[in-house]
Amino acid sequence: MLSLTWLDELSAFLHAEQIKINESPHPLGNSGAVTIYPRTEEDIAAVLRYADHHGKKVAVTGRGTKRGFGGQREQADILLSLENYAGIVEHAAADMTVTVKAGTVFGDLQRALAPHRQKVALDPFWPDEATIGGVIAANDSGPKRLGYGSARDSVIGLRIVYPDGTVIRSGGKVVKNVAGYDMNKLFIGAMGTLGVLSEITLKLRPLAKYESVVLLSFPSGDVHEIRSFAVSFLDTMMEPVCFELLNPTLAERLTGRPVYTLAIGFEDVEKAVHYQEQWVERLCPRTAAMAILAGEKVEAFWRMFYTIAPTGRLAKAEDGVEAAVKIGVVNLDVLSILRESALIADRCHVQVEAHGGLGHGLCQAYVRGSEEGVAAAIEELRQTAVRLGGYAVVKHLPFSLRQRIDVWGGKPSYFFLLEGIKRKVDPNKTVNDQRFIGGI
Repeated sequence: MLSLTWLDELSAFLHAEQIKINESPHPLGNSGAVTIYPRTEEDIAAVLRYADHHGKKVAVTGRGTKRGFGGQREQADILLSLENYAGIVEHAAADMTVTVKAGTVFGDLQRALAPHRQKVALDPFWPDEATIGGVIAANDSGPKRLGYGSARDSVIGLRIVYPDGTVIRSGGKVVKNVAGYDMNKLFIGAMGTLGVLSEITLKLRPLAKYESVVLLSFPSGDVHEIRSFAVSFLDTMMEPVCFELLNPTLAERLTGRPVYTLAIGFEDVEKAVHYQEQWVERLCPRTAAMAILAGEKVEAFWRMFYTIAPTGRLAKAEDGVEAAVKIGVVNLDVLSILRESALIADRCHVQVEAHGGLGHGLCQAYVRGSEEGVAAAIEELRQTAVRLGGYAVVKHLPFSLRQRIDVWGGKPSYFFLLEGIKRKVDPNKTVNDQRFIGGI
């Protein structure tokens, strides 16, 4: 049993209901001996100030969807949960910006903006569970990244609580803010290792008046045919929000057909969407089958799509372990990744559901099977990505396997810069210690 005598001192300036003592570490790691649920930014600053001064380690979480992403520490002294630190701080509808607390659930934010016919142009996985702070800290995005961009394109301002309790602001609250260095990018994707994101200011977009998804199925499985169509389509003036290829295993789950399937998403006024659908029909190979989803069918498709990835919110898989691997390659090399994923699945005796953007080159592979099989499949996926000049990062993995597998794929050439920034901002390694590249 851990000695928690220091907790009495910390409790002096917190309410009793804000603290919960944990019985045991979480299978995904990144947990804490105690969980603290701050209600205000002052609470966050007070906890970090205490921890930094007394040599305590703090792990930061929202609702835990990314608990299996990175981290070599099974249990910190304190798990700082922002689950109860939620809500919209300011919505400037006319300026099309919104400022929210980091613990706000992404789906709740989108629903609050919908009556104003506005939205945040991001599409993270598990939108009804993930918090906006976690999405920004992990730089999460989905297949609509092609049309929406990444978190770095949506964030215009941040409030951050540094590990010593100091509160700083980067960026601003208006879209046209170009003064000084863009410090926001330093914190986006840093996995919370430089401080706790307190408030996020985002630029908004109008809700699309009409949306559809065109599904092109390729029963022949001819990758060259898919490549030829992709090149022809990307050469046109069409502006899809996504151009995502699904491998047969994932396509069967989402569409009922176990064949390579292209999901092409359009968002615009109805007439413009139909015009682009007709372009797809003209370019479509004769051997491919075309279906168009609209209305409730589109909503159902995306609802299923965004919940296929493993998440730290759900219990461990009953029949083995799960992993999520993010792979970045040149856009059309996605075809090679998805084709190779099927061979890897057979060799390693695992299931691999994979998809990738033929417009942006980011792939996601979800691997399920035995520990040894999953570990071998991750290694082979990484080797394939590196051979193509890309990279592979493991976004979800049980703690026991993260001790054996370098989820980040080694230290990059610029690692000394990351290490220097961490040393300057958090010299005591108080916040999210060993959560990022190279054990930062």
